[in-house]
Order: sequence, then C-alpha cells, then structure tokens
Amino acid sequence: MSGTSFKALVLEETEGKVAASLRTLEEQALPEGDVTVAIRYSTLNYKDGMIVQGQGKLVRKYPHVPGIDFAGVVDKSDSPKFKPGDEVVLTGYRVGEVHWGGFAAKARVKADWLIKRPQEISLKQAMALGTAGFTAMLAVMALEERGLKAGGEGEVLVTGAAGGVGSVSVALLSRLGHRVVAGTGRADSHDYLRDLGAATIVDRAELATPPKGPLGPERWSGAIDNVGGEQLGNILATLRYWGSCAAVGNAGGIKFTATVIPFLLRGINLLGIDSNTCPMERRLKAWARLARDMPLDKLDALTTTVGLADVQGLAGKILQGQVRGRTVIDLGR
Repeated sequence: MSGTSFKALVLEETEGKVAASLRTLEEQALPEGDVTVAIRYSTLNYKDGMIVQGQGKLVRKYPHVPGIDFAGVVDKSDSPKFKPGDEVVLTGYRVGEVHWGGFAAKARVKADWLIKRPQEISLKQAMALGTAGFTAMLAVMALEERGLKAGGEGEVLVTGAAGGVGSVSVALLSRLGHRVVAGTGRADSHDYLRDLGAATIVDRAELATPPKGPLGPERWSGAIDNVGGEQLGNILATLRYWGSCAAVGNAGGIKFTATVIPFLLRGINLLGIDSNTCPMERRLKAWARLARDMPLDKLDALTTTVGLADVQGLAGKILQGQVRGRTVIDLGR
C-alpha cells in the first residue's frame, strides 16, 4: 500500500442487506475533519456487532467504516491541539455510526473528539479499556456521587458481568474495595469473574425472577445494570434504602416495568449512563480515574487480541453472548 492508502472493513448496503468486506482505500475517501490518525488499535463492542450485522438501523449512510472507538498516532493535524506524533484516544461522538470509525488503519475526525493518551497506560491498554471501560468508570463515578462508599455495608451488583462493561466494572469495583456480586447466565465464566474480583456469582435466571410485590428484600447497596429490560425493574425493587442503579445497556430490551414504590419508599436513584456525548471535563476525569484505579494487571485476563480480518466472524458471536470480556483489534495484524 502507498503512503495514502490503507486497509479498512467497509460496509455496503444492497437492497436492504448489509455486507462487510476488507478493502484498500485512499486517504481522500476519509470524511472531513481536523486531524488524521494512524490507528493502531480499535475494539469490538456490542454495538459494533449490531452494525456489522446490519441490525438496529444505527447506520443510515453507506459505504461505512464501523468501529466505535480507536487509539492511534496523529498523522496530520490542522488543529493547534494536536501535532503529528501525538498518541490519542477516541470514544463516543457516534464515531462508527454516523462518522467513519476505527475498523480501518486511518481515520479523520474533529480535534474536539480526541484526548491525548493518559501517560499511565499504553495505546493497547487504552483500547483494552476502550468504550466499555470508559462507560464502566462513568457508572462507578455516578454511584460514588450518590453516596456509594468503598468498604461500606452491603454488596454491589453487576449484571451482564462477563461482557465488556461488566468485566471492567467487576475489576474496578473490586479494586476500590467493594464486595461485588456478578450476575451472568454463563456457567463457564464463573472462574473468570472470580479472578476479576467477584465475591459471589448470581445466575441471570434468579435476577430475572421478579419479587412478589412492588418491593423485594433489600439486597444491593448499588448496581451497574448492563442488561435492561424487565430485569432492571427487579433490581430497582431490591436496592437498599437510598441505593442507586447505573443503567448502561439494554441488551435485554427497552421495556421498562417498575412502580414508583422503590423511588418513594426507599429513595432509590436510577442513573442513566451515556458515554457517547459525555462532556469533555468529565471524559478527562473518567480516563484519569481509569489510569489510577483500574487494576491493569487484570487487563490481560479480560482481553483477547485479534486482527481486522477476524471482526466479521466475531460480530455475530458478540450478539449471541459468546464473546467474553474485551476484544482488541490490532490494525497491524
């Protein structure tokens, strides 16, 4: 390939059907932006799986390069914020949905979307955390701001614990001194979750069983819910007094069934976490906390590294819950 050509996973839509293929593109094909980045790493997230599989109508314009985050080195810059050689990280801003994303060896984006790589972590570690780790940190911060204290009484529940956000949440909360209960439907993930720091494993079927009334026994001091659907209502009914639940994902559907009783009688908080349009000040704070508080020795245990050619085969598996932890895409492979 020439200096301006690069490999990319490109999606095309024909008669309503989306197909992905590895192609070589020229730099002039990139969308407008202030900064051109030579991408070193990206990740495969649940949303990426939907996009590659043509589900959810998250992409409206084709051809398209998916990949909702990336880390790399600035190649060209028209912005005073960055110069060639700077190592940068991008999550959010609907990259990989509206704007071309990280499943390519190059990207061109707005300078305001980028942050410089935190010094304490490498580019690969930044993507081993990626959107999932960033989202998990936002959830932890939101719970702390509502009173969750490390070493306090009670347990913190993490649902969908074997997934990307769930895995990082378990490791983070455990490192911060919380007693973590990991909810999962995957029996083969129990040892994995204990190694990340889970004190107890609870089966997804138990969490899906609603309490007998609008309030159940007080079980959780806090919760990070990656599943949504009817299960979310069950969690809210079993939070302890003044407990909080950070709702992150809706893999179980967007149907919400709950009464006002837990809010009125226990003063609980339901916290929506949106990592896409997070303000820059909070974005930088979350990355600084990740660099400081994430047990980096756990990253290898929850990370699998693959090449861009492997993405298509893994996209369907992540939607079926068959991909555990974090999947880093090495654009050099």
